[in-house]
Amino acid sequence: MNELIDRIKNEVGLTSEQTTKVIEIIAAFVKEKYPMLSGAVNNIFKK
Repeated sequence: MNELIDRIKNEVGLTSEQTTKVIEIIAAFVKEKYPMLSGAVNNIFKK
C-alpha cells in the first residue's frame, strides 16, 4: 500500500492524505460495483 501511495504522490503531486482518500474512494467504488471482489480489494488496499 505504501508503494502505491508513494507512486501516486510522486506522479500526480498529491499529499499523503489526498492520496489515501483517493485510494479509499477507488476501493469503495470497486466493492460497490463488484461485491464479489470485496475480499480481494480489502487485501490489495490494506495498510
